[in-house]
Amino acid sequence: MVDEVRAIRLLRAASGALNGLRLEQAAGSDRRADAIWLPGVKYLFISAIEACIDTAQHICSSVAPIAPRDNGDAMRALGQRGILDPGTADRMRMAVEFRNVLVHEYVGVDDGIVLNRLADLSDLEEFIVQVSRWLSARKETP
Repeated sequence: MVDEVRAIRLLRAASGALNGLRLEQAAGSDRRADAIWLPGVKYLFISAIEACIDTAQHICSSVAPIAPRDNGDAMRALGQRGILDPGTADRMRMAVEFRNVLVHEYVGVDDGIVLNRLADLSDLEEFIVQVSRWLSARKETP
């Protein structure tokens, strides 16, 4: 059974980090020149994606007959169950890979990729919207 309070708490954490990323999208050149700006953006990405991963894993542990092999597979499983649309599930699998690079290969991260991802946050936005919609629909069904 899905613990809706936990899922909502995780989605709020993802939303909070996403809001931070939205603010950084508009950062001017002075702010971007600050030595801690880019590491801060990377941390916000890690936080947002981790909260989405935790949400996906929680839902999978509650509704999927087979545990996902890894975090990317959890996103795929949400797509297969209709919780995420297939395009969002695929983009979130790529977000999981991006998170893995940020966490495990920090020195080798291409900052251009980070900036490109910052320009388009739709994968994270759609994950939050679609999972929230699924949770709401469950409440409405007796």
